[in-house]
Amino acid sequence: MRNIQNFLLGALALLVSCSTPNVTEKTPVDYVNPYMGNISHLLVPTFPTIHLPNSMLRVYPERPDYTSDQIKGLPLIVTSHRGSSAFNLSPYQGREETLRPVVNYTYDNEVIKPYYYRVYLDEQNTDIKYAPSYQSAQYEISYEKDAPVYLILNSKNGAMRVNDNTVSGYQQLENNTRVYLYLETENKPEKTGVLQDNKLNTELDTIRGNNACVALYFGDKAQVQKIRYGISFISEEQAKSNMEREQKFYDVNALAEAGKKVWNDALGKIEVQSPDENEKTIFYTSLYRCYERPVNISEDGRYFSAFDGKVHEDGGNAFYTDDWIWDTYRATHPLRVLIDTLTETNVIRSYILMAEQMGDMWMPTFPEITGDSRRMNSNHAVATVADAYAKGLRGFDLEKAYLVCKKGIEEKTLAPWSGKPAGWLDDFYKKNGYIPALAPGEKETVPEVHHFEKRQPIAVTLGTSYDQWCLSQIAEDLGKKDDAEHYLKCSYNYRNVYNPETQFFHPKDKNGKFIEPFDYRFSGGQGAREYYGENNAWVYRWDVPHNVGDLIAIMGGVDRFIENLNQTFREPLGRGKYSFYAQLPDHTGNVGQFSMANEPSLHIPYLYNYAGQPWMTQKRIRTLLKEWFRNDLMGVPGDEDGGGMSAFVAFSSMGFYPVTPGSPTYNIGSPMFPYVKMTLSNGKIFEIIAENCSDENKYIQSATLNGKELNQPWFNHSDIANGGKLVLKMGDKANKAWGSDLKNVPPSAKSL
Repeated sequence: MRNIQNFLLGALALLVSCSTPNVTEKTPVDYVNPYMGNISHLLVPTFPTIHLPNSMLRVYPERPDYTSDQIKGLPLIVTSHRGSSAFNLSPYQGREETLRPVVNYTYDNEVIKPYYYRVYLDEQNTDIKYAPSYQSAQYEISYEKDAPVYLILNSKNGAMRVNDNTVSGYQQLENNTRVYLYLETENKPEKTGVLQDNKLNTELDTIRGNNACVALYFGDKAQVQKIRYGISFISEEQAKSNMEREQKFYDVNALAEAGKKVWNDALGKIEVQSPDENEKTIFYTSLYRCYERPVNISEDGRYFSAFDGKVHEDGGNAFYTDDWIWDTYRATHPLRVLIDTLTETNVIRSYILMAEQMGDMWMPTFPEITGDSRRMNSNHAVATVADAYAKGLRGFDLEKAYLVCKKGIEEKTLAPWSGKPAGWLDDFYKKNGYIPALAPGEKETVPEVHHFEKRQPIAVTLGTSYDQWCLSQIAEDLGKKDDAEHYLKCSYNYRNVYNPETQFFHPKDKNGKFIEPFDYRFSGGQGAREYYGENNAWVYRWDVPHNVGDLIAIMGGVDRFIENLNQTFREPLGRGKYSFYAQLPDHTGNVGQFSMANEPSLHIPYLYNYAGQPWMTQKRIRTLLKEWFRNDLMGVPGDEDGGGMSAFVAFSSMGFYPVTPGSPTYNIGSPMFPYVKMTLSNGKIFEIIAENCSDENKYIQSATLNGKELNQPWFNHSDIANGGKLVLKMGDKANKAWGSDLKNVPPSAKSL
C-alpha cells in the first residue's frame, strides 16, 4: 500500500511540475508599486516617480492624480518633488496647422517601474518607452499611423533652439536658477523650426519666452524615433556632456535593465522575508520612496548652487539638495545613517556648504533646487547632525556644523516660513523661554511673521526646545561645557507652555497668561497655525521626543500619561468630517485625534514604551500599519513628502524606530516580517528574527539581542553598529511583563 501511495504522490508531483511554468524569483525592485497612494485621501497624492536613487533626473506622468484620464505631454525633468516638468516633449501625428506647444493625451496600458515607463497614447496610436539614468534618459517612440510625424519640445519659461537633430535650451526657475537641456534624435528630421501662434516657422531656429517651443518633422510614415537627452543645472554644454557620459547607445531596454540593477543594489540592502506578498510590496515601495530626495546635483565634479548663484567644484564629494528636512529628519536620515553613510555624510557636508554660500552661516531648513525656501517651522537640520555624530559618522566638520546650527537658531528668526533675521519674537523667546501667542482677533505686528503661516507658537516652542537639546548634544561632544549646559536648560522650555490643569501644551500671551477660552481641537484657525502647525493640540501634546520621561513626570506619572495617550487615539473628531478637514486638511489619517498622515504624529505610538506598556506600542503599530498603508491606489494616508512617512513604514515594518534623532537609540515595536536582514554601510549584517510572527502573533513574548536576554523595549546603536541579531518570540496575546520595568525604559534627556 505504501509503495502505491508513494507512486501516486510522485506522479502527482511530476504532473504539477510539468503543468506549472517556471516562475522567475522576484527581486526587491519587482515589489515596488509606484502607484501606491496615487489617489490622495484629501490633499496631495504620492507621485509615481521614475528615477534612480537620489538622482538629479526625476520624472513622472504630468497629471493631477491617477484618476485623470489625460497626461500633459511627456516629461523630461521634474525639478521639485511636487513640481511640474521643466521641459515637455510631445510626439504628434497630424496636420502642421494643428501643432501646439503641449499635447494632452488620453492613454492606456501604462506601466511604471522605478527605472522604466511605458504608455500607449490612445488617439495618437503611439507607443512610448522611457528609461532614465542619473542625469540623462532615453525615449523610444513608436508612431503607428501613416501620417505626418512631429516631435514638439517646449520650455515653459526660457529658450529653445533646434539644429538639425539636436535641441537645446533652458527653463528659468526661481532664484536665478536655470535647468538646461541637450537632446538628440537618432534619425535626422526633414525640417525643423520654432512654433509661433501654433504655426511652424522654419526660418527661425531659436525662440524665447513663455512656452518657447520648437518642432521637428520626420515625414509622413509610421516609424520609430529614438531620443536621448541630458539635463544640467550648469549649462547646455554640461547637459550634453552628461548625456554623452551616460548614454553611449540608443537602447532604452538596456538602460532600463541597468537601472533595475541600480535599484536592486539600493533596495537589496534590506532583505525581508514574508509569506505575504502585499506586505513586501508595501515595504519595498516605502523604501523606494526614501530614495526620492535629496538629489545629487554634482556634474563631472561641479555643481550649481542656488544658495549663492555660482558654480562650484565639489572636491570629490557629491553635493545634495532638495531635502524637506522638517519631514525627513525624523526617520529618513536615521535610515540612511544605517545603510548609506557616505550619502548621509555628503548631505551634511552639503548643508554646511549651503550655510557658507548663503553668507549668513545659517543652517538651511528646507533646501531645494532653487535655494532654501525656509518652509515649515523650527531648524531640524541640527537633528541630522546630532544623530549622525551620535551614531559614529565622522566625515564632516562637526565644529563648523555646530556653528551654522547655532547661528541658524540664534540669528535667524524662529518665525515659521521666514528667512529674516531674528527680531522681537526671538528676543522674547530667549528671555522668556516661549513664543508668545496672539489672542483671537489680535492684530499681528511682527514683520517676520508669515501672513498665512502665522506664529505657530506652540509648534515653534516645542520644536526649538528639541533643536536646542540637539545643540546641547553636539556642544557636549565638542567639549563646550557652558554651551552644553545652556542649551540643555533651553531644551526644557516646553515646560513654559504646559498647562498642568489640562495637561496640554497651551499657548500663552506675552504677559504669560494662557489664551482663554480654548479648544484643543479647533482653536487656532486654518491648520491651527495661530497656535500649532497643521495639526491640533492633541498631536502637539506629545512633541517632546527628547524628554519623554519628563513629559511623563509633568503629566503626573505613568498612569495618567497612558490615560492621556490612549485618549489621543479615542477622542472624537468633535465635528463632522467635512467641517473637521475643512479647518485641518493636513490632520488626516485619523485614529481619534491621532493623525497617521502628518509627520509630528509618527513617534506617538512608540511612547507606550516609556511608560511600561510596550505591548501597547506593539498593538498600535501593527494596527496603524494595517489600517493606513496598503498596496493600493489609496494606500498612503497623507502627503508623502519625499520619504518622511515612508521611512516610518520601513522602520516600523522591520520592528524598530528612531523616536529621538540625536540619541543613538531605537525603540522596539512589532515587526511585520519573520525575518529581516539589513546590510549596514560597513558591510556588517543586522538581523531581526521574529519567531511565529503573523497577523495574530504581534506581541513580543521574549527577546534576545546578540545572544543575551533583552527585557527592555529599546536598544543602542552601538549594539548593532558592527552587526547583530535581534530575536523576538511572538505570540497572539500580550506579555504585559516583557519590557515593562520602568527602570528599563528608553533614555530621555538629562535632568536639570
